[in-house]
Amino acid sequence: MKQLITGFFLIIGSLSGECSTGQGTKTIHQNYDQIEAWGMESCIDVKNCHPDLIRSSDSIKEYVSKLCDLIEMNAYGETVVVHFGEDEEVEGYSMTQLIETSLISGHFANKTNNIYINVFSCKKYDPYIAAEFTKDFFCGDEYDLHIVLRK
Repeated sequence: MKQLITGFFLIIGSLSGECSTGQGTKTIHQNYDQIEAWGMESCIDVKNCHPDLIRSSDSIKEYVSKLCDLIEMNAYGETVVVHFGEDEEVEGYSMTQLIETSLISGHFANKTNNIYINVFSCKKYDPYIAAEFTKDFFCGDEYDLHIVLRK
């Protein structure tokens, strides 16, 4: 079966733990415009977060509210935060927040104290600011950031 890959552009690589705003964001936004992207997704993985913060639905909701303000996104409805997982490998909170331009979601792993956040929007934003804020809010040690431009 022949596969044709179209409809997205991947900025290859990941950035760990250092905020690279400015030129990095400018380049991403230029690429966004050049390929006439429909949206941008940031996958933010933060390692070794503060256990109390990632196990608190109130903290997770506060994070989402502050993140939306920071990256200038408008929340649509309430943040949904649900704890589940009978198996300790997957136990923890999951979060979704609709935004007027798409969705923010996250998974908070109790076993490792790692978190996995996705921000997808058809409105341009600064993914480095989102990643650095996420790491700082949850008192993580470092983050990996992957950015996908979708067409």
